[in-house]
Amino acid sequence: MQDVVKFKAFCLEKYKYTHNLKGIETLRLFKQYGVMDYLSSFYDVLHTFGDRYIVADIDEFIENRKIV
Repeated sequence: MQDVVKFKAFCLEKYKYTHNLKGIETLRLFKQYGVMDYLSSFYDVLHTFGDRYIVADIDEFIENRKIV
């Protein structure tokens, strides 16, 4: 469980840095689109990928949620 929490924090920081966002902006975005639940659900797979892939995957996840 602690590994998942660390992973979600890592993803939040990498996304924030990549998109030049503030922490609160990133957290709001993640909450709005359910990114934290997504990261928890697919931790087993996602934690094996690099940070660029993860950020791109989160971008794709958010874009797909916007369409729905």
